[in-house]
Amino acid sequence: MPPTSILSVSDLTKTFGTEEIFSGVTFQVAEREHVALVGVNGAGKSTLLRIVAGAEHANSGTVVRATGLRVTYLPQEARFTSDRTVREEARSAFEPVLLAGERMREIEAAMGTAGEGELEALLEEYDRLQIRFEAAGGYDVEHRTDEVLSGLGFSEEQWAEPVNRLSGGQKTRVALVKALLADPDLLLLDEPTNHLDLEMLEWLETFLRGWNGACLIVSHDRYFLDRVTSRTLDLAFGRLEDYPAPYGRFLKLREERMARRVQEYEEQQAFIARTEEFIRKYKAGQRSKEARGRQTRLERMERLQRPQEHEALSLKMGSAVRSGRVVLHLSPLQVGYPPEAANGHGQAEVLVRTPELEIERGDRVGLLGPNGSGKTTLLRTLTGQLQALKGRFQFGTNVKVGYYAQAHEQLHREGTPLSTILNAQPMSEEAARTYLGRFLFSEDDVFKPVGALSGGERSRLALAVLLLQQANLLVLDEPTNHLDIHARETLEEMLGDFDGTILFVSHDRYFIDRIATRIWAIEGGGLKTYLGNYTDYQRQLGRREAKAKETERAAEVVAVKSVKETAPHPAPPRQPDGRAQKSLMQAERDIAKLEGKLNELSDALAVASIDADVDALGRLGTEYERTQTELEEAYARWETLSAQFELAAGTAPSR
Repeated sequence: MPPTSILSVSDLTKTFGTEEIFSGVTFQVAEREHVALVGVNGAGKSTLLRIVAGAEHANSGTVVRATGLRVTYLPQEARFTSDRTVREEARSAFEPVLLAGERMREIEAAMGTAGEGELEALLEEYDRLQIRFEAAGGYDVEHRTDEVLSGLGFSEEQWAEPVNRLSGGQKTRVALVKALLADPDLLLLDEPTNHLDLEMLEWLETFLRGWNGACLIVSHDRYFLDRVTSRTLDLAFGRLEDYPAPYGRFLKLREERMARRVQEYEEQQAFIARTEEFIRKYKAGQRSKEARGRQTRLERMERLQRPQEHEALSLKMGSAVRSGRVVLHLSPLQVGYPPEAANGHGQAEVLVRTPELEIERGDRVGLLGPNGSGKTTLLRTLTGQLQALKGRFQFGTNVKVGYYAQAHEQLHREGTPLSTILNAQPMSEEAARTYLGRFLFSEDDVFKPVGALSGGERSRLALAVLLLQQANLLVLDEPTNHLDIHARETLEEMLGDFDGTILFVSHDRYFIDRIATRIWAIEGGGLKTYLGNYTDYQRQLGRREAKAKETERAAEVVAVKSVKETAPHPAPPRQPDGRAQKSLMQAERDIAKLEGKLNELSDALAVASIDADVDALGRLGTEYERTQTELEEAYARWETLSAQFELAAGTAPSR
């Protein structure tokens, strides 16, 4: 028996003035079905969601809900005021249940003084209320409230904080808490992953995967859509197309559908061309009757339209000067805010403490951590906008830094896209407009005030400025924010072809997987390093947790590491001094670092082998071979330096 439809949308049309946003939109949602709604920025996804929620009206068409359907709608940005605390606001999602509980307590108090006839009526009402109370989980309200608040990143200290004091992002998270606790039949979510860090994202995914209600979700987070939804609605060029698959499979189905339509269009165009040629050739000859017949059939033929494709960003990095091998070196570093900017109590606020670290040419380092852990503060410190509280860092030879700020502070709000580009690099106005066209700014768009641009437009403009800098070290703070999926994919392709070095912060796990070769994770105020991308990092975390519980797994890891640790180590040089001593000590440090990296790669390869992850095995195997070669070269370098030092000291080198 097919699932029951709880929402039916038929032939919706929406226009703003003379501009048609979409038309003929038709789809249904069945009970317990999890559906993704995707499309480029400006396609009308949020508008469609508001119409389904009843917050906006279509110009024509119908939206039919099942009788008694409970719907909860969460917009992108929650704009509300409340004098209640965070926990009180969250509990308000249970208002009908809580009112039923209060009435039950009133009835309990009244039963002691009620007469026989009145008592019977009170008992009947109490029984009805108790059934509703239990069915709605009334006895579990406190636990559910605390669980969802914690899952979405609110600490117990924040539960008592007034909602009116929260930031916009925190208010949106409170609204998401209420939406989940309301437990509706249909949940409408518009970009629910905004303002969530990775830990909150994973909690939300787990919650929604186990949730029995239906949901219709707008999101640019491909990883999230793949894990939570099983069907995809694609809104493009004013039309809606339905694909019975999660996002990853939808991409392949859409590509196949588009290829088939292009082929059908081209075949029809070829048929039309052949027919028109026949008509021209024979319309006045002996076969004129046949030609007229073909002309009639041609006029009656339903002409296929060429399949439309979205205009894509054109992101290309200009050639940059090649940097030295070491791009950035950090001594043990403390970053945060000095006493005067921190808390006014004469104490600095330290957010992140790093060990001694290096980034080498070609590294792509993903910086991860919870919201508020200091990711942006660390990037701002490394780009010179904040002073380090302790320690120092140094860029290598020929390093040129390009910085992309999360809030686009580098863009002057009173300027325009055109003036921004002309200020970034001298060029003619015509060249600047052509360049802006690569970032989808056309005609009068180039004269809009930057302050009036949408989030996606500001992101594209910030990328345009960044690419003009021809940097060989890109420091990127949430570069995918406000970009639609197509723009994110274009950015990933550009960064994949970039031959420089990248240090970036992102909450887009799909993006991290495609770009990162190393992870810096902020954990408990410290910074730990991991080889590989986000998936590798998650695997290593799981392995680290398992080590504490499974002694057999721990023994396997130790065995793998011991193979490398039995390799011969060079004997220490004899009383080195001066320049020779420094060179020899540096060679030893290089060997130690490469041996440590080789051990990490051995660990990662062992885990990938257990998981049968072919892609990770290939990637890590290549990195292992490269590091092994570097280690052999480092040994050879040490032997040469050792021999030179011993000769200079008047002793023969040991053999």
